[in-house]
Amino acid sequence: MIDRISVRGLFETHLTVSDLKRSVGFYRDVVRLPVALEVPERNAAFLWVGGPGRSMLGLWSLGSAPLGLVLHVAFEVGLDHLLEAGGALRAQGITPLSFFGEPTDEPSVIGWMPAAAVYFRDPDGHQLEYLAMLDEQPRPDVGVVTWSEWAARVGS
Repeated sequence: MIDRISVRGLFETHLTVSDLKRSVGFYRDVVRLPVALEVPERNAAFLWVGGPGRSMLGLWSLGSAPLGLVLHVAFEVGLDHLLEAGGALRAQGITPLSFFGEPTDEPSVIGWMPAAAVYFRDPDGHQLEYLAMLDEQPRPDVGVVTWSEWAARVGS
């Protein structure tokens, strides 16, 4: 008998949305997640992340309820795609954001991980993130910097 379970990853997460049809369109067309299943009688939809069976995002309609949570979801992407994410988002009318929530033209780098990231918002205001882990050594002393600042520090 094993003494502990080894978690390999996160399989699914769920968000509440105000307009299910609009949100399915956003995640399908902007984030490019394929729809796995729509359940109209439950006002829910499920989308595959990383391909069928790898992981899943559930969307649940709040209907007319006047409350909701603003949540955060990070999607792992390759570094080559991350470096193009700002332009791809802008081309679809989405403003890429820095770690600090300011409009940006380049990724932020979180030095302690290290990882590069581009943030943006879905139609309900949820904060989404495209994230690529970097092959460099962690640099917690750097904090959070722009991609160009990171490149200048790591290159020196």
